Amino acid sequence: MNFKDLADKTLIADSDIDWEDLGAGVRRKIMAYDNSMMLVKVEFEKGANGALHNHPHLQMSYVAKGSFEVTMGDKKQILHEGDIFFAPTLVYHGVVCMEKGLLIDIFNPHREDFLK
Repeated sequence: MNFKDLADKTLIADSDIDWEDLGAGVRRKIMAYDNSMMLVKVEFEKGANGALHNHPHLQMSYVAKGSFEVTMGDKKQILHEGDIFFAPTLVYHGVVCMEKGLLIDIFNPHREDFLK
């Protein structure tokens, strides 16, 4: 399934979407999006990093599996399965995976840069 097909779907099976290998022990699946919202699964091997970065999008992330050291601005905290973090617009944030894990990221608006 390509990214354009996802924009037209309202019922989406995980098995229909391939993982995108981002390298360094990180891969993602763009599950669904429209102009205002995007949901992405991001899988991390133990020790993999989600580099410190910022963006104009609002981001909410749910720890579906594993544990992560999360940096949000000048704060750091270990989050575990069931925890969340919220990245406001332009706040620097990143993660280090402490044990193999999965984040479910929601962005508003959608990440156009992910679709290229």
